[in-house]
Amino acid sequence: MELKGFSLKRDEATVGLFNESFPPVMDGVSVCVENYAYWLQKMVGNVSVITPKVPGTDYDKLPYEVLSYFSFPVPKRPPYVTGIAEIDPVFLTNLFKKRFKIVHAHGPFGSGSVGQKVARMQGIPMVATFHSKFRDDFSRVFTKPIVDIIIKYIIDFFESADLVWVPQESVIDVIREYGFKGHVEVMDNGSDLVADYPEKYFVDARNALGIKPEEFVMLFVGQHIWEKNPRLIIEALARMSDVPFKMFFVGQGYAEQAMKDLVTEKGLESKVCFTGNIGDRKQLTQYYAAADLFLFPSLYDNAPLVVREAAALHTPAVMAEGSTASTILTDGENGFLVKNDPADMEQKLRELMADPERVRKAGIQASKTIVRSWEDCVGEALDRYNVLLKSRNLPTIERLSE
Repeated sequence: MELKGFSLKRDEATVGLFNESFPPVMDGVSVCVENYAYWLQKMVGNVSVITPKVPGTDYDKLPYEVLSYFSFPVPKRPPYVTGIAEIDPVFLTNLFKKRFKIVHAHGPFGSGSVGQKVARMQGIPMVATFHSKFRDDFSRVFTKPIVDIIIKYIIDFFESADLVWVPQESVIDVIREYGFKGHVEVMDNGSDLVADYPEKYFVDARNALGIKPEEFVMLFVGQHIWEKNPRLIIEALARMSDVPFKMFFVGQGYAEQAMKDLVTEKGLESKVCFTGNIGDRKQLTQYYAAADLFLFPSLYDNAPLVVREAAALHTPAVMAEGSTASTILTDGENGFLVKNDPADMEQKLRELMADPERVRKAGIQASKTIVRSWEDCVGEALDRYNVLLKSRNLPTIERLSE
């Protein structure tokens, strides 16, 4: 990645955030990067996001800079895109004008690889966050020998970082299982939905969604892929035809049509609603507020933001026992755990529907125990950046004056 023959004036920058997904593509990591960019821009200024360009997206109105490069769709995974930054000369010209103080990579591929090279060329540290269960992603597509090669590449990438973060304690076990032997730190993710919501807000949310007073409301938010275990939800609900409830699936993914077909097969069309992707955060907040329970029995996720977002709206989660993601919950206190079995899920849901006060108390406790604001989390991340910079005798990142 060199621009031979170019002599470019450097534009001083603070943090470069490198990731493969960014809004309007919505997933937990893109929301994370979006909030890092927003709060770092407010705290220190001159922040840049480096990501593949989503066609038709205008990044110019954002309060921070987005340097995007030529992309193409990821096969069978709409709306995701990827690209090869090294073949986009306009992007490279703009990137090489930048002089960063620190690189933060939120993934090991495309954009992360660019961040790795920038850090080496500019002699600055790279922080890398391990967000995903990459082995699960690739095992669905490739044979084991190929997956093993990819995992080795991923671990080599993280071993090249000066500091490796994971979003919760249990994820350390995952990265160790992949073969990483270096130092790992936990850096919490936050929520942009932290607020003091009046009781009227929850009532209005239910009314706006047309929910009947007697209906118990359940919610799933996330990619519609089988790895997140939506089949367990649908099969459990199919055993509860005698109960008045409403189930919302928010998101999209390769399994969406198959999920709809299963709902139809089980005769649940009148009780289950697929909303599609909801990019408007205010509208999504309305769904969190209207729900009684957040159903997220994924065995795939590491540290899903959506569980914390639901908790911010006092909606406790039902998660799968033994899953990496569920370790933030204490069963019966700030959420509920079930076996990966439709009958067990059914039994738990019936118990909770019959005891709304128990659900309410768990939701309040969840909001107190597993939710931090993004402002708080990013402020801590900035402090950790500066500790790393000081240890290398490099200039620290100064906060803007209030």
